[in-house]
Amino acid sequence: MTTARENEILTRVGPGTPMGALMREYWMPVGYSSEVKPDGNPVRIMALGEQLIAFRDSSGRVGIMDHRCPHRCASLFYGRNEDNGIRCIYHGWKFDVDGNCLDQPNLPPHQDFKHKVKAKAYKATERYGLLWLYMGERAKAPPFPDFELNDLKESEITLSIIQQEYNWLQGLENDLDTSHFGFLHLGAVDPATLAPPVTHYYLSKDRAPQFHIEDTPLGLMYGAYRPADEANTHWRLAQFITPFWVIPPVTMMVDQIVMKGYIPMDDTHTLVITIQRLGFGRQPSPVPGLGKAFPSEDEFRPNTTDWFGRWRVNANPENDYLIDRGLQRDGNIFSGIDGLAMQDNAIGGTMGSINDRTFEHLSPADEMIARMRRRMLKLLQAFQNDKSTPLPGVDNPSVYRGHRAGNFIAPNGKPFREAYEDLLRRHSNVAPQWAAE
Repeated sequence: MTTARENEILTRVGPGTPMGALMREYWMPVGYSSEVKPDGNPVRIMALGEQLIAFRDSSGRVGIMDHRCPHRCASLFYGRNEDNGIRCIYHGWKFDVDGNCLDQPNLPPHQDFKHKVKAKAYKATERYGLLWLYMGERAKAPPFPDFELNDLKESEITLSIIQQEYNWLQGLENDLDTSHFGFLHLGAVDPATLAPPVTHYYLSKDRAPQFHIEDTPLGLMYGAYRPADEANTHWRLAQFITPFWVIPPVTMMVDQIVMKGYIPMDDTHTLVITIQRLGFGRQPSPVPGLGKAFPSEDEFRPNTTDWFGRWRVNANPENDYLIDRGLQRDGNIFSGIDGLAMQDNAIGGTMGSINDRTFEHLSPADEMIARMRRRMLKLLQAFQNDKSTPLPGVDNPSVYRGHRAGNFIAPNGKPFREAYEDLLRRHSNVAPQWAAE
């Protein structure tokens, strides 16, 4: 059982918290690159409980910094983004994307001390059409992870951002919980209406998979397995990547390149950012009620400029996540909630802003979640005791290679790891770094 103290350690991410300190050592995406224009309006960003602004200067460089001017703490969100810097409207102090003070126009020249003043600015970069942020204490940011996505052009990548109005861990654990798929998503499906090789056929035919779970250099992976036919086994594989990434089993493993991040805005708001190879994930599902993997534009509330005003879906606790009891009763949609993404979003919200995990009764089907919590608690304790503790992937970007997920079919009796590594070598031209262990 997860204790109240352990739950607090796992879920709280603000400054000074164990999980917040660990997450600050990793690059994390915080929004679309397109949200900031040269000399355009600053954008409010919430990240790990800190109120920040993002802006793009006249030269196209991105700055992400504390929204408070270091002079009198007026908000730089209201600042003038002009001539390669952001100028506070209170006294005119101006700062570049690195936080350097460029101008103190309310002071006479002999009292100017701009060389001694610096705004709290974080290191920022751009990848795949996203803004990325490093909030750690290193003078030099760690190398960017060598995701398999790095092999793709930006035009070959599709993105999705959804805000979940609850704690980051709830959504992440949902993606590590494969047995829910046969009920929340496929509960109304008669497998006789489907046929191999459609993955949903196997998931609905046997809704109680067995599990094989292994440690990896970056976290954990599970293989949920069930009979495919008399000679073969169907495997559904997912990865947990420390500290807030999941590689979910979206489609067949040979086809998918995807990363899904649960990026904490604060303790009770999360940006779910999905980055994947163009060509899958946006097609309508043949299964009633699943719709598309991502919500369409009309399923979002209009963006606003407040701290939590971006990428909020229409379905929320105030409208009971748009549940349709008629659809639920007549058996068309098991949950009564239309759309796979909306079903997942709703279920985490029903647990409250921060789930009280002391109330749970975990089962063998929850072993992946239990092991992930234990692994993270162990890592957090080691990092608290010694900040020089090596963190998975931070200083070894190449280790991200060799991590894929998805569905595949292998002959009965073929070991999971052997089947996984064979597929990986054939379809991503790389073997896992731990394959030789």
